Amino acid sequence: MFNKVFKLILCIAIFGFSIQQFIGDNIGNGIALIFLSLTFLLLYFKNEILIIAFLRMRKQDFEGTEKWLMKIKNPEAALIKKQVGYYNYLFGIVYSQRNLTTAEKYFKKAISYGLNMNQDLAMAKLSLAGILMQKRRKREAVMLLNEAKKLDKHGLLIQQIKLMQTQMKRI
Repeated sequence: MFNKVFKLILCIAIFGFSIQQFIGDNIGNGIALIFLSLTFLLLYFKNEILIIAFLRMRKQDFEGTEKWLMKIKNPEAALIKKQVGYYNYLFGIVYSQRNLTTAEKYFKKAISYGLNMNQDLAMAKLSLAGILMQKRRKREAVMLLNEAKKLDKHGLLIQQIKLMQTQMKRI
C-alpha cells in the first residue's frame, strides 16, 4: 500500500529510534524495534499486495487476483523493478483467460522488466508463445518457445513445451 520510498524512510527512522533505545539502556525495546524495522525492509523487497495476489492466484481466483492487483495504482512508484515484472506477469495470467491481446501486452512487459526466477520467466515466455501461436505468428512463438526451453533448467515445463511444439507442427 505504501510507496517504496516511504517504506525505506520508515525502516531507517525506526532503526534509528532502536539505536536510541539501546543507548538509553532499553535493550528489549531496541530489539523489538529492530524487528519492526526489518519488517518494513522486508515489505520493501516483497510487496504485501503482490503476496496476497499470488495467494489468490494459487487458489485459481482470477477475479480476486485482479481485485488485489488493482489496488496498486502506480506500479512504477510503489514497486521495485522486479516486482513490476511480477505485477505484469500476474495481470498477463489473469487476462489470458479473457483477452489475449491484453495478456500479450502484460507478458511482454513482464519479460522486459524481468522476473527473479528463471522458471517464472520461462512460464511467461511459454504463455506468450501460446498467445502468439493462436494469433498465427509462428516465427515469434518458436523463438520464445526455444528461450523457454533454455530457461527451464529443472524440466518442470517439458510437457507443456512438447505439447506446444506438436501443436505448432499442425499449423
